[in-house]
Amino acid sequence: MQNIAPFHIAIPVHNLDECRIFYREVLNCEEGRSSDHWVDFNLFGHQLVIHYKPKSEEALHTNAVDGKNVPVPHYGVVLPWEVFKSFAEELKTKGVDFIIEPYIRFEGLVGEQATMFFLDPAGNALEFKAFKDISQLFAK
Repeated sequence: MQNIAPFHIAIPVHNLDECRIFYREVLNCEEGRSSDHWVDFNLFGHQLVIHYKPKSEEALHTNAVDGKNVPVPHYGVVLPWEVFKSFAEELKTKGVDFIIEPYIRFEGLVGEQATMFFLDPAGNALEFKAFKDISQLFAK
């Protein structure tokens, strides 16, 4: 089944003002509705809501994937190949500190993809990726 509807995700942040600036100015998300406890954003056509939650002392967990330590949990968007490349370059010029620098994962194999990971100011892990052949998104 192909999903053509926008996705909705709500994430906790302990610093609403700092994260609001990050999503609006670093990721270029258009801001939507808000209150003093949450803010809606348009994240590449999907609804992202940051919700205030007191800071957690939980350590970042990772799992090994393709020789890299992938943070768990994480969220993000699958972008078109060319959009990924230009977005990655834009993030580099804005000084984003990558957990995993943009690179090609599973090169030459089924599911070849570009990927990158970084944290928002609240420590939420984000992954943005793109498939060389989008029809391989769920290929085994």
